[in-house]
Amino acid sequence: MAPLQVLEIFSTFLLVIFIQVYLGNAQNFIQSRAAYYPNSEEQGTETGACGFGTFGATINGGDVSAASDLYRDGLGCGACYQVRCTNSNYCSENGVNVVITDHGASDSTDFILSQRAFSRMAQTKDAAASLLSLGNVGIEYRRVSCSYPNKNITFKIDESSDNPYYLAFVIWYQQGKTDISAVQLCETQNFVCKLLDRTRGAVWTSSSPPKGQLQIRMLLSSDDGDEKWVIPLNNIPENWKAGETYDSGIQVD
Repeated sequence: MAPLQVLEIFSTFLLVIFIQVYLGNAQNFIQSRAAYYPNSEEQGTETGACGFGTFGATINGGDVSAASDLYRDGLGCGACYQVRCTNSNYCSENGVNVVITDHGASDSTDFILSQRAFSRMAQTKDAAASLLSLGNVGIEYRRVSCSYPNKNITFKIDESSDNPYYLAFVIWYQQGKTDISAVQLCETQNFVCKLLDRTRGAVWTSSSPPKGQLQIRMLLSSDDGDEKWVIPLNNIPENWKAGETYDSGIQVD
């Protein structure tokens, strides 16, 4: 085969690969609209429906969002999405990665971003000001993996908890692209476990938690239907206290 023919075949092969990759990436994005919290601080809200509190306003540097359908009755709390606006005059190619920490909708939007996240979709500061003046813009989005370097999944005991009568907690630093679809609370002597209730957002509760050290097991579910139970390395101590955080000792890709 002549060198020219080889070059032509190789060039065609590269073109086909490029088109497949380009179309694949384009198909991963979903068209929608986004607004931003008009009366909030630059970061997110501390009273988000997910129940994250202050953590929900500052996680991911404040690049957070409320979601409408993607909230999924709290199952979507902690999920990460790449969101980029579509106006080429103002918008950057990469957009911004946000974490869902609240529930809400406005004018057919899928996202209500923090002002910080909304501005970070823009190419420049001047473009960001123009975006903010529009208030509601066309976007495209796709789910992406959450990544928190040097952070393990962490359990935050809600302030409403009362040891040993009532336990409520949220899960911080949810990693990867999986959902926490179920949680078991186990006592560590006989390993008797019970499923917990998701009372609101990302808040899991037990009205009669077992005595002693506690183990929290999480069922991780992916979009393709795969499920697996994850068991932390570290237990919740017997003398757990409301408002405290406890490191699970694990990360999940």
